[in-house]
Amino acid sequence: MKITTWNVNGFRAILKKGFKESITLLNPDILCLQEIKAKKEQLSDEDITIPGYQFVWNSAERPGYSGVAMYYKKNDVSIQYGLGSDEFDTEGRVIRMDLPEFILFNIYFPNGQRGQERVDYKLRFYKLLLDICDELHKSDRKVVITGDFNTAHSEIDLANPKENSVVSGFLPQERAWIDYYLQHGFVDAFRALYPDKVQYSWWTYRVNARARGIGWRLDYYLTSEKLMQNVKDVIIHDDVMGSDHCPVSMIIG
Repeated sequence: MKITTWNVNGFRAILKKGFKESITLLNPDILCLQEIKAKKEQLSDEDITIPGYQFVWNSAERPGYSGVAMYYKKNDVSIQYGLGSDEFDTEGRVIRMDLPEFILFNIYFPNGQRGQERVDYKLRFYKLLLDICDELHKSDRKVVITGDFNTAHSEIDLANPKENSVVSGFLPQERAWIDYYLQHGFVDAFRALYPDKVQYSWWTYRVNARARGIGWRLDYYLTSEKLMQNVKDVIIHDDVMGSDHCPVSMIIG
């Protein structure tokens, strides 16, 4: 099974940048999109349809903001939207897919760069999700969390860690929450497979950052320890253009 995650930074925008051609080449079984910034009714059937896939959307109530979507080939799945919290679910940040093998969360984690209030909001989001995952692990369910975490975990995960140590996305209290997940039965699948590899999945549009290799790894697969033995590879497709993020795929055998 191949899962691909991609923050598209606006679904309507990326449609004009070879999006469907890229998905045809990547050919995932499940495609997780973040920051779609659109409601289904704003798109035509031709826009939203990808041949061979079913799809579900969870748009934010606020127009042009946030939102996640999933495209999938499998039939034996069930879908849930949100985390069951009024505080978070109006922003359209979560789709949960229950498969026979594991539970997959497609998540666009909050960005904390608009001030301390949003940093605190982001940390509360991390906590609620971890509480939910703890209960799933207690029930012996395997879990995969993927999407845009809006946090780089370690210094190896961004080009300029010292300069960004007081910037949301690399604050100690944000990074600590990734540690908490790893202490609660999760594995960062990419880092487990490639402990010393320097590769990024997001680049600012400013200062020609992508061409200069000045990026952050923000798009992750946190995978239950019991499922990690089935993970064959995690691939950062940094040659795929169209967004300020690139797609990231995980292969499960």
